[in-house]
Amino acid sequence: MPKDNLDLICQVARLATSLERTTSLNAFLDQVVRMVAGHMSATVCSLYLCDPKAQNLILTATVGLASSAAGSVRLGLGEGIVGAAMAERRTIRVARGSDSPHFKFIPGIAEEQHAAFLAAPIVFGPTPVGVLVVQHREVGFFGPEDATALEAIAYQLAGTIEHARLLNSLSDERPPEAEEGECFVRGASGAPGVALGPLATLGGSETDFAALAADARYQGAAAKDFARAVAETRRQIGELEAFMESQQADVAATLIFSAHQAILADDSFTGTMRQAVETGTPPARAIAQVVGHYANLFSQSPLAQLREKVRDVEDLGHRLLRNLAGGSDDGGDYRGRIVMAPDILPSDVMRLKAQQVAGVILTGGGVTAHVAILCRSLDIPLVSCRNPRLAQARSGEQVLIDGAQGHVFLNPDQKLVERYESLRRHAGLSAEELAAIQPETRTADGERVRLLANINLLGELPLALNVKAEGIGLYRSEFPYIIRSDFPTEDEQFAIYSRLAAAMDDRPVTFRTLDIGGDKLLNYFSTPTENNPFLGLRAIRFSLRYRNIFAPQIRALLRAGAGRGLRIMFPLVGSPDEFRAARDFVAECAARLAQENIPHNAAPSLGIMVELPSAVELIDELAEQADFLSIGTNDLVQYLLAADRTNQAVADYYVPYHPAVLRALHRVAEGAARRNCPLSICGEMGGEPRFLAFLLGIGIRRFSVDARRLPALQRAIGTISTATARAFAERALQTRSVQEAADLFTCRGGNNS
Repeated sequence: MPKDNLDLICQVARLATSLERTTSLNAFLDQVVRMVAGHMSATVCSLYLCDPKAQNLILTATVGLASSAAGSVRLGLGEGIVGAAMAERRTIRVARGSDSPHFKFIPGIAEEQHAAFLAAPIVFGPTPVGVLVVQHREVGFFGPEDATALEAIAYQLAGTIEHARLLNSLSDERPPEAEEGECFVRGASGAPGVALGPLATLGGSETDFAALAADARYQGAAAKDFARAVAETRRQIGELEAFMESQQADVAATLIFSAHQAILADDSFTGTMRQAVETGTPPARAIAQVVGHYANLFSQSPLAQLREKVRDVEDLGHRLLRNLAGGSDDGGDYRGRIVMAPDILPSDVMRLKAQQVAGVILTGGGVTAHVAILCRSLDIPLVSCRNPRLAQARSGEQVLIDGAQGHVFLNPDQKLVERYESLRRHAGLSAEELAAIQPETRTADGERVRLLANINLLGELPLALNVKAEGIGLYRSEFPYIIRSDFPTEDEQFAIYSRLAAAMDDRPVTFRTLDIGGDKLLNYFSTPTENNPFLGLRAIRFSLRYRNIFAPQIRALLRAGAGRGLRIMFPLVGSPDEFRAARDFVAECAARLAQENIPHNAAPSLGIMVELPSAVELIDELAEQADFLSIGTNDLVQYLLAADRTNQAVADYYVPYHPAVLRALHRVAEGAARRNCPLSICGEMGGEPRFLAFLLGIGIRRFSVDARRLPALQRAIGTISTATARAFAERALQTRSVQEAADLFTCRGGNNS
């Protein structure tokens, strides 16, 4: 039976994702070995796990060997082919296992019936996890492509298995009743990462400044202590501004702290406090009274931008109080803390990042898309959890959060902390993995594929450069708008775009124009209430309606493109008419810059995001007029299937492998090819291994994804031949129901013998 390594890689990736919601490691490993055996047509598949205490490998799951073998076979590191693969950290492939100098005969498990032997070590950072083995009766059955596929699967399994082993050990050590009631609460993942630190709360008791001011730490404070606290607060905020600038943060981020400085300098704020102190009011009470007054005043305002100032005022109040106490080593901010709040705004995320927050727990509703994206971009672990146990948690209580799993541990013991610390150290890309990234990506048969990065903030540039992204395929320009309380000026935008273009040197950067609307709203700009905001005034429709907002962005982009290539992409274009309107507006802005003698790029490449069914229907006309196209699968899927991607009630209807979606993608690829228009994909589908063969098979050769996914994507592409991809795409395009497509893309209908 033919091998189907591509389907196997896709299926294991999907299976590994499912394990994130469970701790049933043994059941997972049993599924893995059955799946690997079936797809690689192996007569044996076994998985050995490393026992670090005994320094040996235990056969944990197997198909094809005697059933009694699992749990009973142990090999030392370096013993047998399996032990050698782990000891030497290399994949070993031999035509006949018994010919290898490492071969070890194990009686009673019927292994001698299987000649061909292939073993790949599973390693998480420097930690040995186990060895994945396939065998076959036929001598020389496994080739180099099988070794590459098994290595890719081993890489996928490493972190998943290590994480599950940790959670399994926790379950063994803590009875379920104690788990929920005493120290463990289960939430939902918002942004991955592990964080440990003392708890700090936003909202709730932490906003009762009158109660906070009664703390004994502030008793005896005098006017000179208040003056020192104000001066220290001003110094700290200045340092935060400098820190954000040094971190290549977007210009808008530093403005958050400019607002803090402005409030601090306002005589009606600190001046009122000072007068109260001079007339005998204790400094802590004076701070509490003024902060409480303004927080209440702003919270009742009908203006969203003033309501957002509540957090600024409260933040300053906390900082002033901590500095009034003196002797604090936390800089008066949230450095190293786990912040818990009912909800947070994008501007809060930026503020917390600047104050070096360790992680965030949201106790209100779900996590909004732009808050989650920001936290991922800024490497802030985020968990959403409404468990009432958290309401009892106290400020200062030690908390550990696992953003990938959505877990919260209150007062974790040292053993748990050490285990998670090991996972955290090795969760990122190692120096060896970075060194293994090739400057060019090619399929198994040598066809060139280009991998680019999606980024949201300038702070993500170092990662994109480290993973050797060939350019920026999508810069989401709306985030500098979302994280602030007013529109960025032309000069502020120019500074951001210029830094981004300069950092990428001669590599292409595609700037998507403002994509506001739907689930991405500006608190400071009131638009008419819409019953269906995803079908309303968003993206290019918004920009063309409000040209006074659109003009500064286009002018800033044209200026940033002076003397270099410039790619501007318009989101949610539904017709050639809309594209021409946007194109003509760019020409108008360029003409105005020329009249003003301002250097700019007068002839940028202009592209379209294909996200609407109407764009699919008119793809030939759009491809004929645009300089390039990019498929935004997130919106395309939701509009094709009428399934709001932010609505959990219809999540089951949001199906990327729906036959209608597959056929639409194929039509776009065909239309772009007919008109010789460059095409890329920048939605979530482009970064998922299970869709990779289909996308390659319909002709897509440019992928723009989260930079963290690029190394794994490059490895997966190297295992796929264009012939295999085309054959898979043909099968996918022939599916006639969602269930049939699901069977194909989740490999349930694949080779299982």
